[in-house]
Amino acid sequence: MNAILNVLWLVLSGLWLAIGYVVAGIICCVLIVTIPFGLASFRIANYALWPFGRTLVDRPDAGAPSVIGNVIWIVVAGLWLAIGHVVTGIALCVTIIGIPLGIANFKMVPVSLLPLGREIVPVPR
Repeated sequence: MNAILNVLWLVLSGLWLAIGYVVAGIICCVLIVTIPFGLASFRIANYALWPFGRTLVDRPDAGAPSVIGNVIWIVVAGLWLAIGHVVTGIALCVTIIGIPLGIANFKMVPVSLLPLGREIVPVPR
């Protein structure tokens, strides 16, 4: 079932989300100082391509730099990305077929809001 949902997600919205996050990651990596944000954008792009069957967990080795980076991220981009995912999720939940895709968008809110100090892992079966 995850494979079907992932293909549907990829075709309808995942590819465009991933492209957006990759472009943001490239821009951040070009601006040397923001490389950690660029790497986080690449991780989010990977998650945006194939979200079903994976989840977000906190990294135990993340410390104060992750917290400081997340605060900067929220101010610069995180809040707007999270609002975008919530609005898109609500719009997708209007149709019965779009409900799983809306839920996937809601699942992306935490990683788009606070990407540093987190890891995307497969869901245990």
